[in-house]
Order: sequence, then structure tokens, then C-alpha cells
Amino acid sequence: MNMKKAGRKMSMLMGLTMSFTMSLIGNITSGHFTPVGFILSFIISSIISLIIGFFVPVGPLSHAASEKCGLEKGSIGARCIESLVADVIFTPVMTLAMITFAYNMSKKHGEPMKFVPAFLSSLGIGLIVCFLLAFLLTPVYLKIAMKDVDGGEQ
Repeated sequence: MNMKKAGRKMSMLMGLTMSFTMSLIGNITSGHFTPVGFILSFIISSIISLIIGFFVPVGPLSHAASEKCGLEKGSIGARCIESLVADVIFTPVMTLAMITFAYNMSKKHGEPMKFVPAFLSSLGIGLIVCFLLAFLLTPVYLKIAMKDVDGGEQ
């Protein structure tokens, strides 16, 4: 069984899900939702999340953190720690990129937004939403990734 392949599939699924959700929430909460803005932010966010997912060993880091806390693999506590680690790795970077993109777009349209308040509020919302996504979807995505890797045998 190729665990590296499963890890990459997990990172891809989670990164695309977080990118979609954060792009949607960011555009809706900005008060200036446009389909083009959503699509562009989704593309940028997806690229960033895929880069993070391929170069940062999120799975091993999150598992190591839950083990360091003495939590049993698969327990609610371990899932919380693992979701928090993934959230802290992905969300700030993706939020910074999305707010920078939104800030530059607002400057082009002659209505510059206040960067720091927008970043902090978006980061707060993003950390909560992405934690919940990671917590709820990791078991589902893990089953999908493992099924593809070992032909459905578990």
C-alpha cells in the first residue's frame, strides 16, 4: 500500500474543499460577490493549498501532535488536535493570499479596503470553518484515499 499516495490524495481533497469553502465565504462576507471574483479566488487558493499539501507533511505532523498529547488514534481528541494542526498550517497562508488578492482588486476599482481588519476577520472565520471542515471530512476523505490506494481492502 502506498501511504504517500493516500496522503497526497487526502491533501488534494482537503485543500480543494477548503479552497472552495473559503473562496465562497470570503466573497459572500465581502459584500461584493461576483462569479469572476469567486472563480479567481478559488483558483489562487487551490494552487496555494495544493502546494502546501504536496510539500508540507500535514498528515505526519498532525499525527505526531496527537501522539505527543497521548491521544488514542481515531479518538475525538486526536481528531480535534489533527484538525487544529491542519487548520493552522493551511488557513493563515490561504487567508493572507485571499485578502491580498481582494485588497489589490479593491484598489483597482478605486475602493481600497482596510487590509488588517479584513485579514483578521477573515482569518477568524476561516479558522473556525476550516477546523470544522477538517474535523468532519477527514474520516470521509481518508476512507476515499485508502480505498483508492489499496483497492478497497481494509
